[in-house]
Amino acid sequence: MRMNVSAEPDAAGLRPLSARSVVLSLLLGVHPPQLPVKDLVRLVEPFGVGGSTLRAALSRMVAAGDLRRADGVYRLSDRLLARQRRQDEAVRPRTRAWDGDWEMVVITATGRGPAERADLRTRLAALRLAELREGVWLRPANLDRPLPAGLHRVALTCTARPDEPPRDLAARLWPLADWAATARALLDRATRAAHPADRFTAYAAAVRHLLTDPVLPSALLPADWPGERLRTAYAGYRRELGVALVAAEEE
Repeated sequence: MRMNVSAEPDAAGLRPLSARSVVLSLLLGVHPPQLPVKDLVRLVEPFGVGGSTLRAALSRMVAAGDLRRADGVYRLSDRLLARQRRQDEAVRPRTRAWDGDWEMVVITATGRGPAERADLRTRLAALRLAELREGVWLRPANLDRPLPAGLHRVALTCTARPDEPPRDLAARLWPLADWAATARALLDRATRAAHPADRFTAYAAAVRHLLTDPVLPSALLPADWPGERLRTAYAGYRRELGVALVAAEEE
């Protein structure tokens, strides 16, 4: 299944800032993912979010189950902690030397409803597998992570070595040129941004884009692949936010 990414900068995942998106991005980027309200007030101000708007957003986020509040400190919910783990993995994917093997997952379960099928597709895509045809998913076996133990209940998993040349197969499974073009556009937007809100928006889109990086072995990637540059740039920006957080706590 090809991931739908666009080479157009305006379609590169850039979304208007909202108080909710600012708060979530800040909390997803800190460890542990919790901040006192007084620090949040200072940190969101450069992004055009006022105190009353922030407090209204925090109340809605607690009611929606996005955040937990205790003693004036807001923490990510368990659901969003899982998202933070995926985001951290996107920034620092764990890989191993590739020996030519591919992971293959063949769906064997039948009688599942549309919602269950869609959920399984989402989970397989999150594992950076791609769909060759309906029910057949694969990727190079270069990720240092096991497949979920429960996957065997709905699928057959195995290791394979397809006859098709690996670079050709990777190019069929993922729109690599489109992904790279979007990554370069985001890097350019982040570099040229003069206002904190514009940089924040660009890097929020960058980390979403990194979640769709197939993390392929270098031998299967086009020349000048921008994945590592995008990860490095986002990691640097997250360190900047960390410095701002320390400064806020010291005031």
